[in-house]
Amino acid sequence: MAANEINSLTDEQLVHAELQLERDLLAATFRLRTGQLEDTSSLGRMRRKIARLRTAQRQRELGQGLKTDSLRNRYRATFQPASVVPAEAAASGGFLKGMVDKIGSAD
Repeated sequence: MAANEINSLTDEQLVHAELQLERDLLAATFRLRTGQLEDTSSLGRMRRKIARLRTAQRQRELGQGLKTDSLRNRYRATFQPASVVPAEAAASGGFLKGMVDKIGSAD
């Protein structure tokens, strides 16, 4: 996400983008721990995007004279998470299918 894209977001969109990325990062970390994540560099990219979004939020808070995490606390309740299951995992049977494949290949 480029700086001009971040600056074009509203406060609410900024918070929602960060919350969605945090959910995606948690799901990717889970897939990493279960051996299902192909691209491990995606974790670092997600963490950097989250940091950029949090920095933009803090800059807006300072510009508006708000306390730390005011924007996040204000818009967290309106966040509707998208599905964090990647399309290829959903199409292939998801988590349980992956675990069955791993257990079956160990024999």
